[in-house]
Amino acid sequence: MNFPEELHYTKSHEWIRDLGGAVVQVGITDHAQDQLGDLVFVNLPEVGAEVVVGGTVADVESVKAVSDIYSPVTGRIRAVNDTLRNAPEVINSDPFGAWIFEVENVTENDEYLSAADYEAFCESES
Repeated sequence: MNFPEELHYTKSHEWIRDLGGAVVQVGITDHAQDQLGDLVFVNLPEVGAEVVVGGTVADVESVKAVSDIYSPVTGRIRAVNDTLRNAPEVINSDPFGAWIFEVENVTENDEYLSAADYEAFCESES
């Protein structure tokens, strides 16, 4: 498992990359994609949609299950990773490069975990 230290994490297995200027990029972690298995579909949010901390924003479908993606912040969807519409498997091969959505005008965020704390959390779930 990979736990890049420059990212923040949530207990619902999203990673957060701070892009500066109240903008963040969000994806699912290596642990999450490993648990889900081969991804076959990503349901992306609409650009411009308002999101709130803990609210469902998107979902991913694998050969095993459908899993919701939650917003770790309150703000507005600035961009989505259109590559995932036709190639959801990119998340499996590069979970930290394959961001799912970006949120701008961030006004509130969830309680983030550091890489070390998230790794310990994943180990406690096993």
